Amino acid sequence: MSSKTHAAADPSPFPLPPSRHRVEVAAAVILREDGSFLLGQRPANKVYAGYWEFPGGKIEPNEAPLAALGRELHEELGIDVECAYPWLTRDYDYAHAAVRLRFFRVVKWSGALHGRESQRFAWQSPAAIEVGPLLPANAPILRALRLPPVYAISNAAELGGQEFLRRLALALAQGLKLLQVREKHLPEDELRCFATEMVRLARAHGACVLVNGSVELARHIGADGVHLTAAQLTQLTRRPALELIGASCHDAQELARAAALGADFVVLGPVLPTPSHPGAAGIGWEKLAGLLRDYALPVYAIGGMRPSDLETAWRCGAHGISMMRGAWG
Repeated sequence: MSSKTHAAADPSPFPLPPSRHRVEVAAAVILREDGSFLLGQRPANKVYAGYWEFPGGKIEPNEAPLAALGRELHEELGIDVECAYPWLTRDYDYAHAAVRLRFFRVVKWSGALHGRESQRFAWQSPAAIEVGPLLPANAPILRALRLPPVYAISNAAELGGQEFLRRLALALAQGLKLLQVREKHLPEDELRCFATEMVRLARAHGACVLVNGSVELARHIGADGVHLTAAQLTQLTRRPALELIGASCHDAQELARAAALGADFVVLGPVLPTPSHPGAAGIGWEKLAGLLRDYALPVYAIGGMRPSDLETAWRCGAHGISMMRGAWG
């Protein structure tokens, strides 16, 4: 997941004191089917001239963020937005202004894209940014763009170890890039061997592996990170020193704690009824969307998810979906 960029460090997730006004901005992550996205260079007559940023602009009073996005992209690039999903909301404090950046992922548009202010534009890959310098507020956005849309959770407890590994190899060959080792039924020695094999298979396909709940095991087997339980979120005072940190959340308080700890992403749910939570109806899509409004981290919807739920999750503001049974069918 590592990638060198010219952006500054990740800004603080904490809001400013109420006494300082934030400028509301709609920002577009314009995506092509190959995963590349568009960056524009700020013109010479603006603050941070020459820096690269995501297209967008200020939201006018009483203007809906999506409407502002459409207006700004038409004025700036000559395109009309046809499909855009709400995504992350980040606060950043520049010396000249405090901003609240409302990011949308734009996946469909019409019109010939061109800079109406004679500004330069460049399509970039999340894995290799070739332009710079970047506006410092963009560092966490670039990191989030490297996360895939599906986060799979192991299910050897139901499928059996050998059958699960067979299905894992198939899923990796088909493009799975992010997975979690979660096998609480296994004794410690067996879990270590099983997780080591998962890491070996994942490495061969350029996929990342997180270990549920154990920083020690993640380090021992060379995993990419750890997935924290909701209980661990309340106990930790600092982010574990691993490349990737995921966290399980169920409510607004846990979401805030994950952001304060500096997690890379969270899973939120259960959204729909699932055998993992018998008798629980799930929070539903509407509540999920409400919890994600104004949230700073990428979120995977979890609980009863199937691949067909991915677009619904996007419409609610989620980064993607997390699946256990649905990932290995």
